[in-house]
Amino acid sequence: CPSAADLRPSNGSRLCALLYTDDSPYYDQCCAGDVLEVPPNADMPFLPRGWAGRTSSLVVGTRCELTVWSQKGKQGWSRCFGA
Repeated sequence: CPSAADLRPSNGSRLCALLYTDDSPYYDQCCAGDVLEVPPNADMPFLPRGWAGRTSSLVVGTRCELTVWSQKGKQGWSRCFGA
């Protein structure tokens, strides 16, 4: 997985989080599969089509916080992740 300080897409701008579809109990095999990039100040009350229930690992950048909800539309239980 990339470090929290190294979250940058190919164009060099800053990212706040990367969500991955594949995970593994072996650290060197984590952060694989499809990737969803979350830019700074993003507000996504709904995940893009095909992402609901697929995220299995994530990395949150420094000076960022990622809040996720258990139900669509920012409903249900929430949990915050930081670097």
